[in-house]
Amino acid sequence: MSQKKIRVGIVFGGRSGEHEVSLSSAKAIMDNLNPEKYEVVPIGITKAGQWLLGTEPAQLLAAGQTVETDNQNANVTSVTFTGDPTLGRLIPLKQGAQLGDNGKLDVIFPVLHGTYGEDGTLQGLLEMANVPYVGCGVLGAAVGMDKEKMKMIFETAGLPNVKYLVYRRNQWERSPEEIMDEIEEQLGYPNFVKPVNLGSSVGINKARNRQELEHAMRVAAEYDRKIIIEQNINCREFECAVLGNDEPLASVVGEVEASNDFYDYNAKYIDNKSTVTIPANLTQQTSEEMRRYAVKAFQALDLNGLSRVDFFIDKDTEKVYINEVNTFPGFTEVSMYPKLWEASGLPYTELLDRLIELALERYEDRQRNRTSF
Repeated sequence: MSQKKIRVGIVFGGRSGEHEVSLSSAKAIMDNLNPEKYEVVPIGITKAGQWLLGTEPAQLLAAGQTVETDNQNANVTSVTFTGDPTLGRLIPLKQGAQLGDNGKLDVIFPVLHGTYGEDGTLQGLLEMANVPYVGCGVLGAAVGMDKEKMKMIFETAGLPNVKYLVYRRNQWERSPEEIMDEIEEQLGYPNFVKPVNLGSSVGINKARNRQELEHAMRVAAEYDRKIIIEQNINCREFECAVLGNDEPLASVVGEVEASNDFYDYNAKYIDNKSTVTIPANLTQQTSEEMRRYAVKAFQALDLNGLSRVDFFIDKDTEKVYINEVNTFPGFTEVSMYPKLWEASGLPYTELLDRLIELALERYEDRQRNRTSF
């Protein structure tokens, strides 16, 4: 008898500025999951937050974020996910709708980047429902998304950061001139301005003068209530992938050479002109230093499953700086995370197998915790 397939709920889209990147990642994952092992259950989340069972990433994108759930789209069903662990399943919102296997899923694969998916909110729901899911838990997701708290933890762990400042949106709106004076005095130009809680280079700008700084601050404030400004250094950019739970492993290191002035959204996902070198042209000593830092950052943030850790090397001093950790990096055809593991001997399909194994392993470990005294 053939072994029953694992039902994997692929959750993608979401209420985030990284919605479109999520759709591309989800499509690549769904195309590469072994059909002999898995039954894929696609669950698209629109930008309005509607959960749709049966929709595909390309369908959600083409529909302009709204997929009609009428008779013309009979395979698409509006659903919700209950946090009740006695149910732990998808529930149809339309009376009379039937879900395969009663809506039960063996594991959730959250292919969501940014807010309401990568920041601990979805992880909290899945923890309440007591279902296995790929990736880190609530704490790791939350601090991994918040660049300010992430860097504070890095500092405590002895990981080297580039100098930075953080302001709240209400501070910026109240005292923009005073804040720009502080940034000029402490960081100088050029500098990089980013929303604290976002990824994929969304909302990031390089400021070379006061006029550009004001524009960059306004843009970042549109995406988040906290804004981080980082000192520019003359650097090379590197990335390292981490995989595991309590005993994580680091991949080979890759170097990114951006097609634009820096590795922005266009350089990452649109123009296809950025180049990557895997493995990076580094001394063995420097490569091992980055790999150690990557694992140390993973453990310091209490991560699980996967992460991509980004680094700078100052061209003038050769000093290594940690930039940030991405707790659910892109999985598109051009994304570094799967490329780094492929270069380390783990092909895309086997990488997905391993991530699901780690999710189930972590779930079983959580079941050992006592819930009564």
